[in-house]
Amino acid sequence: MKSILLSSALILGLGAAASAEPVKYVLDASHSQIVFTYEHLGFSTTTGVFSGFDGEIMFDAADAAASSVTVAFPTDSLYTGWAERTAHFLTDDFFGAEANPTISFTSTGIEVTGETEGKITGDLTINGITKSVVLDAEMTQMGDHPMAGKPWVGFDAETSVLRSDFDMGMYTPYISDEVQIEISIEAMQAE
Repeated sequence: MKSILLSSALILGLGAAASAEPVKYVLDASHSQIVFTYEHLGFSTTTGVFSGFDGEIMFDAADAAASSVTVAFPTDSLYTGWAERTAHFLTDDFFGAEANPTISFTSTGIEVTGETEGKITGDLTINGITKSVVLDAEMTQMGDHPMAGKPWVGFDAETSVLRSDFDMGMYTPYISDEVQIEISIEAMQAE
């Protein structure tokens, strides 16, 4: 979910780039996803996935903390592995996909905490509700893509959110309110 997310924030390790002007990277939707997990009645950990990202990273090599990220994806890109559960999650009991067809994340600040690590704070909007979240992000690789032949970057990030913060608290506390989110994205330098 998170952006959510998410995902975005991963600009952090790009400080080695050789440009003083911000460089635009666009997300590779075919290699970007968000995986979320939650506890089900104490018996299992259940998983869901979102995909279909649209977004961009504006990376400032001279000052990585001044970079930004925006990401959006269709709420109905959700996949849980069980059709009935996916259909229920898309109703007003949870994601409200009909009224809120898009989930989005827009960074509001980036704190560089290491050579390839940082914390990305941003506004996450799910189910029509916007909350501030912090992504723990790491750049996994930066360089020329071996097949596309142009600059590419990859990031992983993680965070957790409370379902109840987004008016999706049905079945709490039997099903965990806290949801763990893992984000993995690839982005290519824009033309």
